[in-house]
Amino acid sequence: MSLERKFFGTNGIRGIPGVDLTLEFIVEMSQAIGTYFGKGPILVGYDGRLSSPLISKAVSAGVMASGLDVSEAGLTPTPGLQYSVKKLGYNGGVMITASHNPPQYNGIKVVGPDGVEIPRQDEVEIERIYIDRVYKRADWRDIGSYRSESAVIQTYIEGTLSQVDEDVIKKRDLKVVLDLGNSVATLAIPYALSSLGCKVLTINGHIDGEFSGRGPEPTPSTLSGLSNNVKSSGADVGIAYDGDGDRAIFCDEKGIIHWGDMTGTLLVNYLLKKSPGALVVTTVSTSQMVDLVAKKRSSKVLRTRVGSVEVSRAMIDNDALLGLEENGGFFYAPHIQVRDGLMTSLLILEALSHDGRPFSEILLELPKFHQRKAKFQCPNEIKMEVMREIERRSKGKVEKIDGVKIWADESTWILLRPSGTEPLIRVFGESKDAKILDELIERYSSIVVEIIEKIKEG
Repeated sequence: MSLERKFFGTNGIRGIPGVDLTLEFIVEMSQAIGTYFGKGPILVGYDGRLSSPLISKAVSAGVMASGLDVSEAGLTPTPGLQYSVKKLGYNGGVMITASHNPPQYNGIKVVGPDGVEIPRQDEVEIERIYIDRVYKRADWRDIGSYRSESAVIQTYIEGTLSQVDEDVIKKRDLKVVLDLGNSVATLAIPYALSSLGCKVLTINGHIDGEFSGRGPEPTPSTLSGLSNNVKSSGADVGIAYDGDGDRAIFCDEKGIIHWGDMTGTLLVNYLLKKSPGALVVTTVSTSQMVDLVAKKRSSKVLRTRVGSVEVSRAMIDNDALLGLEENGGFFYAPHIQVRDGLMTSLLILEALSHDGRPFSEILLELPKFHQRKAKFQCPNEIKMEVMREIERRSKGKVEKIDGVKIWADESTWILLRPSGTEPLIRVFGESKDAKILDELIERYSSIVVEIIEKIKEG
C-alpha cells in the first residue's frame, strides 16, 4: 500500500477551519477515525485555539456516530492527552491542535492505545475509509455515549513527576522563568515545577487562542521577553513552550536561547551516563553533536524523516530509550515515546540539580557547531516540483531520507525540505566553520527563491 497521504501531514491533519476544515469534513473524517478504531472508548482533548471547542464537539459527534463511546478531556496539553490515553486505558485518542501553526489554523491528531500518534500506514487507512466513504454509521440506538474525563491533567502531572528525582531537584532550589506562550502548557507546568520547590515566575501565562503574547512557536527571535526576564530576575533557567505544550525551548542564566538539539544533546549525555549503549532516535535535521556525544557513551543514533510520529514509531520499533528533534521536542521512553514539554523540563531540572553548575557552563562542554535556519513561502501545490528542481541542482554528497540533505564536507551540511504543516520550504544548515555555512545558506537560499518564482510564473 502506498504511504502517500492526501490529508495527514507531518503531524496530523491541519488547515484553516471553515476553509480546509469544514464542519462536514471534520464530522465525516471523525467517522472514518471511529471506524478505524472499531471500539472505544476514545479520549478527545483540545488546545486553546478559538476554534478548538467547536472542532472537538464535531470530532466527538463523528466518533460517536460510528458507535464508539467518547470521553472529553477538555483543555489539555497534547502530551497530557497522550499519556492519559495510555495510563487510563483508552482505546485511542484525538487531539485538536495545530501546535506551533499560526492562530487561524487548527488540526486533528490521532493517537493509538499506546498514547503515540498512529503509524503512517494507519493514517493511509483512515484516509481510505474516508475517501471510499465506507465509515460505519451506527443505528441511532447504538450511537456512542459521551462523558467528561476530569483526571487528565492530574494524571499527566503525576506521571511526569514519577520519572525524576524529586528530592535532588528540591535541594537545588531553582528559580525558573516560564514563557507559557498563552498555551495549554499553563494548565500543568507551573504546578509541577512549584511542587518541586522551584520558584516559578511566568510570562504569557493565560490561555489565549490568538497567542497574543509572542505567537505559538517559540524561537530565538520571539523569546526576547523570556531572555530579559531570566536576566533581570537572576533565574537559573528559562523555558518556553509551543501552542500545545509538547515542545520546550530553553534559556540559560545568561539569557541565551538554545535550540532543541543543544539542550536535547545535553539530556542525551546526561541520561546515557546511566544507560550507556542505549539507542537514540532523531531526525535528519538534528545536529551532529548528538552523534558525537552518543558515540562517547557507546550508543548509536538512528536518523528518521522529520516529524514527531517518525521519531516515536522508530523508538518503539527499535526499542530506543531517547528521541529528540531540533525544534525542542524530546522523547523519553520510560514515560512515553512522545515529545513532552513538561517531561523535558523536569529532566533538564534534574540534570542541572545533579550537576550543580550554572546551565551555561554545562552547555559549554558539548561539541561546537554553527547552525542556521531559513524558510521560504511556497504554495503547497508546487512543493514537489520545487524539490525535484532543488535535487537536480544539488552538488556534493546528497541524502534523501527527507527532502534533500547536501554535505559540503564531513562537518558541513544543508537540508532543504518541504514543510508538512505549512506552505513553506524549510532550510537547515550546520558546520564547524561559520563562514562556509553562511556562504552555503546564501547560495541555496538564492536557488530556492529562484526556483519558486520561476515555477510560479509558469
